[in-house]
Amino acid sequence: MSFGKNIRTWFEGQWHEGDIPVMRAADHGLWQGSNVFDGARLFDGLIPDLDSHMARVNRSAAALMITPTIETEAMVEFAREGLRKYEKGAAVYVRPMYWAVNASELGVSPAPNSTNFALCLEEVPMPDPEAATTLTTTSFRRPVMADNVCNAKAGCLYPNNARMLVEAQRKGFGNALVQDAMGNVAETATANVWMVKDGEYFTPIANGTFLAGLTRKRHMKNLREAGYTVHEAVLTLDDFRAADEVFLTGNFSKVTPVKAFDDVTYEDRKFTRKARELYMDWAVSCPL
Repeated sequence: MSFGKNIRTWFEGQWHEGDIPVMRAADHGLWQGSNVFDGARLFDGLIPDLDSHMARVNRSAAALMITPTIETEAMVEFAREGLRKYEKGAAVYVRPMYWAVNASELGVSPAPNSTNFALCLEEVPMPDPEAATTLTTTSFRRPVMADNVCNAKAGCLYPNNARMLVEAQRKGFGNALVQDAMGNVAETATANVWMVKDGEYFTPIANGTFLAGLTRKRHMKNLREAGYTVHEAVLTLDDFRAADEVFLTGNFSKVTPVKAFDDVTYEDRKFTRKARELYMDWAVSCPL
């Protein structure tokens, strides 16, 4: 079931109207979980980092050991073609996907060169930039590379994120602040996480346990070019409890303010708003 509306799907060489069936019951990607995806965003006629998201889905496929079949440039052109059919000003989620079709002889591993591809466009509004979330701890943790494909945006990773999110929501919070296997903060259940202390920005250092997002990378570049100090660092739960501000970054919302972590509240949002402002100023350079 989709979470948006006005859906268009590119599959088997052409665009289709609606949320069409693309995967069969015996496809390896369904019953063995060999599927990857990525996400870009159209908003206000802008489509930031579209090429980077398309390139990453190919890297994710290779990391999951399924064969990417569509060149980045071709995916970008498919997406632009489909997006031009939406009304001016529409906010659209852009999701390229790969999955393995055939299994190897033993069934568990995917057969080489048996990958299928679809590109789904869903009209989904941009969240209110002032709508803040709340965080709490979770008993679930991020895996390490030896356990799972932390270097891919793979569907098989998301049931664990869903457990984190459901646990947090059952406690009455909006999201979970997630630790890695060593007990350091990695991200949240749905996005990368940042904190501000004494006017400087901090985000967990990419250590192979979580996907260091493209939007995270873009914020780092924007902030540094604007003269702000940005640290990639080993951060603990106590660091976040002592922070002046906390916010999330990701493709879907770009910047999400955090108003509380358990019983700690954050009153300031000056630097959170600045990060969003710099991103939106840069995004003007990325028209559809």
